[in-house]
Amino acid sequence: MKQVRIIGVPEHFNLPWHMAIEEGAFEDRGIDLQWTDIPEGTGRMCQMLKDDETDLAIILTEGLIKSISEGNPSKIIQEYIASPLLWGIHVGAQSRFETISELKSMKAAISRFGSGSHLMAYVNAQNEGWNTEELQFEIINNLKGAVEGLTNGSTDYFMWEHFTTKPLVDNGTFRRLGDCPTPWPCFMIAATDKFISENNGVLKHILEVINRYTAEFKRIPSIDRTLANRYEQQLEDIKEWLSITKWSQSQLSSQTLDKVQDMLLDLKLIDKKMQIDSVLTKE
Repeated sequence: MKQVRIIGVPEHFNLPWHMAIEEGAFEDRGIDLQWTDIPEGTGRMCQMLKDDETDLAIILTEGLIKSISEGNPSKIIQEYIASPLLWGIHVGAQSRFETISELKSMKAAISRFGSGSHLMAYVNAQNEGWNTEELQFEIINNLKGAVEGLTNGSTDYFMWEHFTTKPLVDNGTFRRLGDCPTPWPCFMIAATDKFISENNGVLKHILEVINRYTAEFKRIPSIDRTLANRYEQQLEDIKEWLSITKWSQSQLSSQTLDKVQDMLLDLKLIDKKMQIDSVLTKE
């Protein structure tokens, strides 16, 4: 049995992986896939790929591409979620802010530098026409830290996936001022260069299994109820999320990679554009 380490956020996007593991689909191929939840998100996962603490990661596109540009020895082996991620822009319940425009020059809570919450603050600032050089950040590590920061006023706003934070909006912990979708497919399957070079056959089996599960995922009877129960979400929210979420079974296109790199370059988050084969494995 080949042991493979994989990491991802503890969110509803990754249920197909858990189902495949629980149903023994990888074991049937001789693979012991060891999943670890990383609530801190993409910045932490990039570091784990770099430090060889994992073989695979289900990770945000922009954070991974930035990390690869900084020397992370990893590549995108396939797109995972082809649709954009909807980032909610949140403030504390007692905050004085009522509109997104009021957040200009205010302090954003981020899980860590290089994370989605960090990079999307730049995308949002660009959308709003703000000077991105004036952005301020406070590291809060995870969602729990964001609750503390927004509640005690040490930070002003926090960007995180709309549906994951919806229960905190519903219970009055956060107020959502609006949403900022990623301008590209949101989650990729990444692997370290070392794992790719040494385990080509294993990788092929893993992709075959997960692609079968994601292709059939929305057709599973009562999958909306399963998701709502497992991730403590309202059924109507899960139905809305399922309607706008599309899983992928193919590699990220070179055109989309160009688009992401162009925006990261424009935002001064990377120094130069990389060749396609520095970021994507060949299909």
